[in-house]
Amino acid sequence: MFADADIEAALDATVFGVFSLNGERCTAGSRVLVQRDIYDDFVARFAERAKNIIVGEPGDPKTEVAALVHPTHFEKVMEYIEIGKSEGRLLAGGGRPENFPEGTYVAPTVFADVKPDARIFQEEIFGPVVAITPFDTDEEALELANNTKYGLAAYVWTSNLKRAHNFAGAIESGMVWLNSNNVRDLRTPFGGVKASGLGREGGYRSVDFYTTQQSIQITLNEAHSPRFGTGK
Repeated sequence: MFADADIEAALDATVFGVFSLNGERCTAGSRVLVQRDIYDDFVARFAERAKNIIVGEPGDPKTEVAALVHPTHFEKVMEYIEIGKSEGRLLAGGGRPENFPEGTYVAPTVFADVKPDARIFQEEIFGPVVAITPFDTDEEALELANNTKYGLAAYVWTSNLKRAHNFAGAIESGMVWLNSNNVRDLRTPFGGVKASGLGREGGYRSVDFYTTQQSIQITLNEAHSPRFGTGK
């Protein structure tokens, strides 16, 4: 998130990007890097939005964040939240929503000032939890973005076309969105790099991904092989 970005659009996209589907999505933007010039304002507004997210029953059309998929996963996410309380500045959430004392409900949680070596920065939580980190320069932003073993999805927000192209190519990620949330043509390749998997799905690539190929060589004419061990 660069200082020259459309902040209103970026705020909508980043809040949606991490909290939609309860944060249980592989392309969630769970780490948000924000240029220091706009950091304080952006963090405050992000946290306020998170506090106002509607947590509710899955069948309620007004619900924006619902229950997590399983009690075991719920415990995992809650453990990360407890870890995060010692690794960042808690601005929203941090536990159960007040109106849901039972069930696998987690309040949308925002940590700011998270260091790059923090577990909530480096590890995949897969829940409604976000880690926000400041940066100063383009070089620092790229270093922070690539400072993880994962590389599935990345999002770049800037009005500088040259910067956008440079980052799209330099970020170690199978998919990059420029000034957009996760809006994808299903015919385009879907997949990651590093620990985020091998191969691609989407369109004709899905056929290749799910196909086992076999190579068979047939000799139609007389084949010649070097005659090792014959002295000739």
